[in-house]
Amino acid sequence: MEKANDNSVTLDQPIKQGDKTIDTLTFRKPASGELRGLSLTEVLQMEVNTLQKLIPRIASPTITEQDVAKMDVADLVECGGTIAGFFVKKAAKEQFQTQ
Repeated sequence: MEKANDNSVTLDQPIKQGDKTIDTLTFRKPASGELRGLSLTEVLQMEVNTLQKLIPRIASPTITEQDVAKMDVADLVECGGTIAGFFVKKAAKEQFQTQ
């Protein structure tokens, strides 16, 4: 799974939606409202049910909770790791990258 950019995940197992095949998901940093009803702890722990709710809210192209439920486990973990990166301050990311 190579990344096109810091917020994109190339899927090992593409998602099929009718005639459409999605092989890359791009995530945007969630706003507070998009985290409504979710536990930040569960997001950071990559709890499956929580990711199934959050991923469709911030992924492009649009996918459903059912698409996430069928997602390959390795792809789900990669998506969760990308999303968890949104919760790290820029200074901490820069410090980690320079080490």
